[in-house]
Amino acid sequence: MVSITTVIRKTPTKTLRTYFAMKDVQLNDFSWDAGSNGKKASITQPLLKAIEALDPDLNARVLNDAERIGAMADEAGQTAIYGVASDTEAIDGLENGFDRAMWLFLHDLPTFKRAEEVRYTDDRRRGRDWDGFVVDADIDLKRDDSAIEAFMRSIRKRFGSKNVHVDVFDRRRYTLSGDFALIQATVYSEGRLEEYLEFVEGSLDTRGRHPVIEACLTYEPKKGVIEAVAKDRPTREEYVRLFAGDLLGIDLDEERVSLRRYDLSRLLTPYDFPADPSDGIDSVRVNRLRLMPIDTVSERVTLECLRGGRRTIWEVAAARFGDHDPLASGWIVTQANLAILFHPERGSSRGKVLPLTITMPHGCDIKDRTDRERLIGEKYLQAWGLVEDL
Repeated sequence: MVSITTVIRKTPTKTLRTYFAMKDVQLNDFSWDAGSNGKKASITQPLLKAIEALDPDLNARVLNDAERIGAMADEAGQTAIYGVASDTEAIDGLENGFDRAMWLFLHDLPTFKRAEEVRYTDDRRRGRDWDGFVVDADIDLKRDDSAIEAFMRSIRKRFGSKNVHVDVFDRRRYTLSGDFALIQATVYSEGRLEEYLEFVEGSLDTRGRHPVIEACLTYEPKKGVIEAVAKDRPTREEYVRLFAGDLLGIDLDEERVSLRRYDLSRLLTPYDFPADPSDGIDSVRVNRLRLMPIDTVSERVTLECLRGGRRTIWEVAAARFGDHDPLASGWIVTQANLAILFHPERGSSRGKVLPLTITMPHGCDIKDRTDRERLIGEKYLQAWGLVEDL
């Protein structure tokens, strides 16, 4: 979660002034002239104090807006914004991600909301809330009001939701091999009644509320793939079945998109992990390999070479085991731990380390990392031949 302090520090003063003017938020005991000397730090603390002094409800709204804007200012958020923006000329020349996110929030809120939906979908892609299905390619998806209403009617009937809203829009997805077109349908449905504790006029009481449940579906015409993000597997399959029937006009087959498969055989021999200089990677170290003999599944051997040692894990294995080195004796690598070391950033004496643990055939903890770490990790796991998208 990005703090409002970060949003204020990173967003140009001119854009901040536009936000408070367009939102009609009056700041007491604060003057924008404090930043006329060109130093952003001179207005940061006074502005934070002025926001803190606002009416509680207004303060909460400003903080919520800042959280949403900050969440779309990083690399993954910017990718989502460019994936739905129909005209990028207005944001291309802006100063940074915070500037672009706030500009879109103020001037084109529907597109900003769609960018949030795109990020929600892609953040969960290939995770525990995701499924993919193979269908026919190049189908014209129905977008007329009657088709959308039929889809919503099916959802209401199948899930018992009184109220349903569906947003269908075009978007793009960016990968190492290029970008391609998708059609996304974001579904908001009303869940079952739930009771919550609340203070009502100072007294503790319970109130009922119907939560809004979000589900996202995408169709990639070029490959003929439907992907779904929803809370559980049966729900995802039902959403895809309704989506295919009402908007694509086809029956859903049971063929699923295979999970990505990791292949660690490259790590049996020394590898230098080449990287683009622009990504700031200094070096990559293999800290641990878990091995299984080829003739049995009931035994494991783990080689570990801690950071700080001068030898690589391959050199350690050769020195310790000699002719019986498991890396050269037909063993299989079933798990690997890598440490990706980055060059120090300006003002820092030490570079950051991105640790990754990969377990064959489908396991990797990259989904638990930050957005930038996921982008870097995804890029190089493919470039180094450690993963294959089936």
